[in-house]
Amino acid sequence: MRFAPTKLDLDGKVVLVTGGTGSFGRRFVETVLCRAKPRKLIVYSRDELKQSEMQMDLAERFGGDALSHMRFFLGDVRDRERLTLALRGVDIVIHAAALKQVPAAEYNPSECIHTNIMGAENVVWAALNNRVKQVVALSTDKACNPINLYGATKLASDKTFVAANNLSGDIGTRFAVVRYGNVVGSRGSVAPLYQRLIAKGVTELPITDERMTRFWITLNQGVEFVLSSLSIMRGGEIFVPKIPSMRMTDLAEAMAPGCRIKVIGIRPGEKLHEMMISADDARTTVDLGDRYAIEPAFAEYAREHLDGKPLPEGFSYASDTNDEWLSGEGLLKLLGEAAPVQRRRRASDA
Repeated sequence: MRFAPTKLDLDGKVVLVTGGTGSFGRRFVETVLCRAKPRKLIVYSRDELKQSEMQMDLAERFGGDALSHMRFFLGDVRDRERLTLALRGVDIVIHAAALKQVPAAEYNPSECIHTNIMGAENVVWAALNNRVKQVVALSTDKACNPINLYGATKLASDKTFVAANNLSGDIGTRFAVVRYGNVVGSRGSVAPLYQRLIAKGVTELPITDERMTRFWITLNQGVEFVLSSLSIMRGGEIFVPKIPSMRMTDLAEAMAPGCRIKVIGIRPGEKLHEMMISADDARTTVDLGDRYAIEPAFAEYAREHLDGKPLPEGFSYASDTNDEWLSGEGLLKLLGEAAPVQRRRRASDA
């Protein structure tokens, strides 16, 4: 599935991405440098080493010219004053900063709450105070009917961004959310773990439960989905891509044919199957062809709704009942596509 931007134009805009040194943030920056000429592209994150490494990597791949438009801003989304300072003059915010590890969140709940919920509130406050035009926040399939703390904090974050449209008034800031599943090739995902184990010559791969299924998307597809959702958002939507599911046993077999499976048991807060749209959400959801859009439920939040097809009564979008399934061959293709974006010369540069 491809989610190519249609009407998006970032040329001359000031774009800031929180959590910009993470897997998504790095790929987002690479993609924007390939496709557009923003006036400024700001990375906002709290790790100075990762920022330094990212600057060196981008300079090697894109040249110093591209970096002349880059800004690296040290800060934490927990720090409202610092975030407000960073958002001065910004047109578009992509909010990717979050604590995302399910077991870590279960063990350190207050840390997850401060970053994922209070951080979201700070992004909203700073965006409104700086009259930012558009904000897109990244969510997760775990925010739908959450059973773990990470999912619960992202659900609270989603609702914070949706409700923020009711606060913008004559400021005009528009907020939307994108929600998708497991990212192939991202740090902390199972595919890189399996690749490391296979490289070490292991004879068995760990799986928490043989029945487990997951949604899958590549980093490139995730970035394209965010950019294309940015181009069509009207405020208050939660955009959900139509992406394939895969059984974890099929994943292991595709990456290491014939390798034995070791069942290690479900981790704290882990689901057998993931869901991105519940039957309750479906009542306010429309089908846009390559994605779904959960429209704001409250009339005072809603603006002009997107033109889409209503979903049937009782519809839900879950990884075990998905219509589209990923084969082993399809997974290997996705892993190949997970490679970094290569620089392409713009027509205007030719």
